[in-house]
Amino acid sequence: MSRRYDCTDTEQRAAGLTDAASAVRRGELVVLPTDTVYGIGADAFTPAAVTSLLSAKGRGRDMPVPVLVGTVRAASALVENLGPYGQDLIDSFWPGPLTLICRANRSLSWDLGDAKGTVALRMPLHPIALDLLKETGPMAVSSANRSGAPPATTAADAEGQLGESVAVYLDGGPCADDVPSTILDLTTAVPRLLRQGALPVGKIRGVIGYVATDAEPDSAG
Repeated sequence: MSRRYDCTDTEQRAAGLTDAASAVRRGELVVLPTDTVYGIGADAFTPAAVTSLLSAKGRGRDMPVPVLVGTVRAASALVENLGPYGQDLIDSFWPGPLTLICRANRSLSWDLGDAKGTVALRMPLHPIALDLLKETGPMAVSSANRSGAPPATTAADAEGQLGESVAVYLDGGPCADDVPSTILDLTTAVPRLLRQGALPVGKIRGVIGYVATDAEPDSAG
């Protein structure tokens, strides 16, 4: 049976975070609120859990799962390097709605899907998400919806789509909007916008200058 916690209540919030962290360690799935939309998450280093996440969404390995982190230090450990622009972007926009695609640290034993040696990283600006991530470490997290359906903006909406495939639902109330994060690829010589999202590209240009925007928007994550 799935368990749902009203995180606007102090006692339920504490109990929910404890239960969710334990579920993640067991390789189970949890739903959590973020500063964009609700996410479905699993331990990033448990391949079977990531496979379960993709199955719950009805999504293939060709759309690899992004990773949420609770600290910049955790993010730095997951990548080969942040390149010439990564640290400035992190300093300016994390925690917040900016996902950065970097070359993954080749020593890591994980399987996020067919990521071709890259990882999409973000630190969300949401206290419940950050508290959970600080307990669990990096989590593979995708939007909490069935593939092709609108992103969930409430825990009830997520539960209606994902049902018993998720062990714990952390209900942080409705999201302010249904706009996902902006995705920026840092694996090319010039940073490339892959998805227009909650962070305007003009703000990114204000920090790093030129951003290539000729690619089609990417619907992943």
